[in-house]
Amino acid sequence: MKLSDAEAATQLAKSAEIPITIARLLIQRGIATPETAKTFLNPALEQLHSPFEMLGMQAALVRIQRAICDKEPILIYGDYDVDGTTAVVILKTCIELLGATADFHVPHRIREGYGMKDDVIENAAENGIKLVISVDTGIRAFQAAETARRVGLDLIVTDHHLPDIAESLPYALAVLNPNQPDCKYPCKDLCGAGVAFKIAQALLTEAGPQFERLIPSFIKMVAIATIADSVPLVGENRVFAKLGLDGLRRPVNGGLKALMQVAQLDAGGRAGRSIRATDIAFRVAPRINAAGRMDIAKDVVELFTTRDETRSRELANKLNELNSDRQAEEARIIGKIHALLDSDATLAEAFCLVIAGEGWHRGVIGIAATRVVERTGKPALVIAIDGDEAHGSGRSISAFHLLDALESEHCRPLFTRFGGHAHAVGFSMKREQVEPLRRALDAYARTRLTVEDFVPVLSIDAEITLEEITPEWMRCLQMLEPYGMGNREPVFVARGLRVQQPPKVLKEKHIKLRLTQVDANGKQHRGFDALGWRMAERIQEQGLVVGEMVDLAFTVEENVHPEFGGLQLIICDLVRAGKAVASSP
Repeated sequence: MKLSDAEAATQLAKSAEIPITIARLLIQRGIATPETAKTFLNPALEQLHSPFEMLGMQAALVRIQRAICDKEPILIYGDYDVDGTTAVVILKTCIELLGATADFHVPHRIREGYGMKDDVIENAAENGIKLVISVDTGIRAFQAAETARRVGLDLIVTDHHLPDIAESLPYALAVLNPNQPDCKYPCKDLCGAGVAFKIAQALLTEAGPQFERLIPSFIKMVAIATIADSVPLVGENRVFAKLGLDGLRRPVNGGLKALMQVAQLDAGGRAGRSIRATDIAFRVAPRINAAGRMDIAKDVVELFTTRDETRSRELANKLNELNSDRQAEEARIIGKIHALLDSDATLAEAFCLVIAGEGWHRGVIGIAATRVVERTGKPALVIAIDGDEAHGSGRSISAFHLLDALESEHCRPLFTRFGGHAHAVGFSMKREQVEPLRRALDAYARTRLTVEDFVPVLSIDAEITLEEITPEWMRCLQMLEPYGMGNREPVFVARGLRVQQPPKVLKEKHIKLRLTQVDANGKQHRGFDALGWRMAERIQEQGLVVGEMVDLAFTVEENVHPEFGGLQLIICDLVRAGKAVASSP
């Protein structure tokens, strides 16, 4: 007889010795037994899958080991984003630890664009390279693969992007991608650096115990890429993220130390608070990405591989400055996009937005597409037009598989190049194809989406009382971290909260409330600070006064400031008591 969720949560809470609320959250995530709860709550190195389960691994290992043994130079061909550059660092570091030489190439976003190029392959052959390994790219590099065969290069493709359903796989000595046909590897959601790590894991394992013990040192870099690339933080990716974040509190690599410092994530800038996934996503990753967006991504590889501390600091400061430049350019482009959204009625009616502009920096259009999705709730493509060429980036919503849309009958012929996955794509095309793409994508989206898909919904994980929120409860809740796609941060609702103090505006855009809860017997319990980021105007418009009752949707955070730290609520939504707050899953 199957237990109800309530009964299962009660049993899990008792057997795992956790609060009932935490047990309910685990049940919602499909974790219903003490064994699976223990695995989820305690990620460990032993939970990683064997790299030898990945299709193509054995052939790749034999060839790489031969190159290492013969001191044969190797070229690693990466991508210019966080995932691609960290993948280069992982594989280059591993190969050099084993005694070989590994050069690398990451393309210039503007001059070369995405993907493997024939001239780079040809130049490698002219310079005596016999083995090229791609990381985070190559699964659709059919022409480059043919060029490699023509000039006598062995090519190993490692990637995580979805293969071309029409063209199958590029010609290569080995293809490592958990999403390729017939690959039985259990984790299909590795990022590109995750696939590169599996090769490093296999190489170091076969090299003997003295090298195998170095495997954990690579996980910090995998964690940065895993979080930055927004892959689901479950299974093996959860292990990477959790162990990597733990390691990032004590970085050893000089470049990593310097980068953490400029991002104010070193011991001096954190006031003791643990590093979270959001710190990587919003402080570390943008600085790494800024190199490829605004300048040249090879600086990232140098940052993490140089042993010169002065050079590390120079490069970290350069990335910090480039990130500031990126923010300014992003603000300029998004301002223009918002003006278009406000003035163009056809955009308001579209089911899939295609927005193009002259003189837009190709390095920030992906971020711009994300902002459009956040504002409209619709899938969006942002295109930078440069002469006769157009380069675009797209982001989507959960109800719409964006790569499938680009591969559809009327869209596919419009591109000179495209690739990606369900939630994000990149592409190139001729300028004159932008308008046909707009029409084709909107027509396709109308067959897959309804207007209800564009309405944002705040899902509530549990209803609790403020009395339940204790330091011990918080310690159990923190065991669910790191949060991200596939394991989102729990949102709670508490009803009938009393405003204790007048709302206080912080930095003109944030707001702080002091709330308490009164039980059925009229007893008032201890209060909590509740912070609403960028919610000052909205909450001020409600005219809340001391003594008024509200219902609150929120997350819980621990502020470790030595003077005014403690548990605090982060407002997701707020209404006067008695009105509906969001919805339950």
